[in-house]
Amino acid sequence: MSRLLTLLAIAAFAASASAATLNVKDFGAKGDGLTLDTPAIQTAIDTAARSGDTVMFAPGTYLTGSIFVKSHVTLRIDKNVTLLGSQHLSDYPIMPTRIAGIEMSWPAALINIYRQSNASIEGEGTIDGDGKIFWDSYWNLRKGYEPRGLRWAADYDAQRPRLIQIFDSTHIHLGGGLKLRRSGFWTVHIVYSSNVTVDGITIRNNEGGRGPSTDGIDIDSSIHILVQHADIAVNDDALCLKAGRDSDGLRVNRPTEDVVLRDSIVRDGAAVITIGSETSGGFRNIEAYNLTGLGHVGVGILFKSAHTRGGWAENIRIHDITLIDVPVVFRITMNWNPSYSYARIPAGITNYPAYWKVLATPVPDDQGRAHFHDVHISNIKATGAKTAFEIDAFPELRLDQFTFKHLQIEATTAGHIADAKDWTFSDVTLHTTDGSVVALSDDRNIIGIASREAPPNKPTSATKSFAEQDKN
Repeated sequence: MSRLLTLLAIAAFAASASAATLNVKDFGAKGDGLTLDTPAIQTAIDTAARSGDTVMFAPGTYLTGSIFVKSHVTLRIDKNVTLLGSQHLSDYPIMPTRIAGIEMSWPAALINIYRQSNASIEGEGTIDGDGKIFWDSYWNLRKGYEPRGLRWAADYDAQRPRLIQIFDSTHIHLGGGLKLRRSGFWTVHIVYSSNVTVDGITIRNNEGGRGPSTDGIDIDSSIHILVQHADIAVNDDALCLKAGRDSDGLRVNRPTEDVVLRDSIVRDGAAVITIGSETSGGFRNIEAYNLTGLGHVGVGILFKSAHTRGGWAENIRIHDITLIDVPVVFRITMNWNPSYSYARIPAGITNYPAYWKVLATPVPDDQGRAHFHDVHISNIKATGAKTAFEIDAFPELRLDQFTFKHLQIEATTAGHIADAKDWTFSDVTLHTTDGSVVALSDDRNIIGIASREAPPNKPTSATKSFAEQDKN
């Protein structure tokens, strides 16, 4: 990973270099929180692009729709500056992108770096999506969709702007102390991009409500990505790797690879680190370390896919993770959220958008099973957990070649591992208050872990290494 980090450091330096500084107020921006400043901000950016300049804001609140940062431009959002997202969907132009694993047209994000290079968004100011109106529109739509068997369509039909989109771009820097708030949908979406650094951002999406699918940082079919010094509170996945959904993801077939996630804290969200559920293009050379998860986070390490996703994951290294009061330490599921994951158009519905057909395109069984292997997890410390392991895959395609080293877990119960092959555990201590050990089923060659449930008369508290449990 040293070459990756060197390249990203060079990219960050190049993106921050500029010849002059332009103030958006000189282009007509008001910064009063009431006037729509989109045209003035965009004119300043377009002017700066001619010479590779920096665009800055005087203190104030700038109401805006979608803006587009151009190559060689630094968008500097200083302290006491807020970019406030418009609540009118018409202020976010529809354009080609990828959303939740499929290519389709969708509203642009509040801030976009779209097919550009050597650009930067930085500063200690705030980017506020003011997204509750979009959260409410989603719930209203979903309420009508679920009884009709259309839960899966709600996330695509309820168009909601992301906060920041980095699309098909290279050598991009985002950070410097930015605070990102109340995104209408995903907060930072990095898709089809390379050599991107996210360094020093705070995400707070659960202010004034809990927005659906307000992911933190989604890295989607991208390569050479570094995320560090993030402080995240969201209502879904916090640090998430994606690579396409079902037939469309298999068609695109672009992996996410050479990614480093480090030195960050997750205070609220579905999981600290997630791979999936969009797994179709695969994952390779992923390293996550020095991450902390706190009690409002649901899962520590989460891998999720579905029977129709396909794809693979290999050479995954996750280490030096601290979890405090996180309910589930490890969860792997290959049948995640069926009502969302499996798109079926109900009989009698004939007038629907083209992307429904894409979502409902069948995937052959031999292409639909994701294969996760060569995963290395070490130096995990978890206290206050409810369950240590919730692992399920396919008997016909097991999770294979996982290694676990130096685990210290305190949990209510041990949990289960199913459909695993060639797993090795070493230097692992599991303290379960119900005295249970890990239950195994449909597994082959699991070394260093007990393979039975604890008997009913087991003590209510037990602290044993897996090696000790094997002796009983």
